Parts: sequence; structure tokens; C-alpha cells
Amino acid sequence: MRIIGGRLKGHKIIAPKSLPVRPTTDFAKEALFNILNNRIDFPQVSLLDLFSGTGNISYEFGSRECPEILAVEQNFQCLKYINKTASDFDLPIHTFKADVFKFLVKKNHKSYSVIFADPPYQNKNLIDIPDLVFNNEWLAPNGLLIMEHGPYTSFSDHKNFVELRKYGNVNFSFFE
Repeated sequence: MRIIGGRLKGHKIIAPKSLPVRPTTDFAKEALFNILNNRIDFPQVSLLDLFSGTGNISYEFGSRECPEILAVEQNFQCLKYINKTASDFDLPIHTFKADVFKFLVKKNHKSYSVIFADPPYQNKNLIDIPDLVFNNEWLAPNGLLIMEHGPYTSFSDHKNFVELRKYGNVNFSFFE
């Protein structure tokens, strides 16, 4: 893994092999950020990174000067790695240990301008994430939800769905 843009462009990220994760490939991540570079102003973004894993996406946003990042992950070792890496790179990433599905039903919380969710592709409840985000007002007005998922999941019937991009077995569904 490497950081593909911003002030940390080119830095390698070597996560421990023991972490139970499937990081977004550099190819798919580069394509995603080419899209985002034309859609959002990173220094004005608040990011909620769900199922953060290695923190790969949070590092990209932080490298592009995103001032506020909350990474939500259930695995303690992943959070420990994200905290260390964020500290090493001086990135504004805060972490929260939680089951994402339980986290998303909370009320009276901050809304985020961008939400990125990368649940395990085989998770049977991943189809519920857009409804949890929108029904519980996690996304700020004019915000963007990005779901990473495998090729066998479709969100095209969701009322807030706007676009699908495919990069091999990695799919990104966009919601507004």
C-alpha cells in the first residue's frame, strides 16, 4: 500500500499481516481519488471512515489536508495501527472502537460531509448501510456517501444512489 496523493504522496504503508483486513487496492484507490479530486474540496471536508481497517482511506484524506477524520473500526489491533500511523504522519485522524452497525443507530451526533464505508464484501447487512446513514442523519446536507463493495452487490435501486464505478472486483457506489 502507498499514499497516492497529497503531502504524503509516495509514502508506503506496511500494515501487519496479522490484521483481518482487505485494503482497497492502489489501482481502485487512485481511480476513486481521481473522481473525488473533481468533486470535493479536501480542506473543507469532514470524513467519517467506516470499517477503517488499516486506515488506508483516512490517510489519503489526511494527506490531502482534510482537517477532520473519524475512523470507526471494531478490531483493536487495526485501531492501534491507525493511531500509530496517524501519529507518525501527523494526520488529524481520531479513532473510535465500535461495531459500525451499532454505531450508525446513534442519535444526536455530528454529521459528516463525506462518509466512506468499506465493509467486508460478504457481510449480509452491508446493504443496510445507506439507510442507516441517511435515516440517522450522519451525512451533512450536500454530502457524499461512498460504499465500497464487491461485484455481486447492487445499490442502484436506493433512492439516494447516484453512480456506480467498477475497477476489477472493486465497486464504488455513490450516494447523495
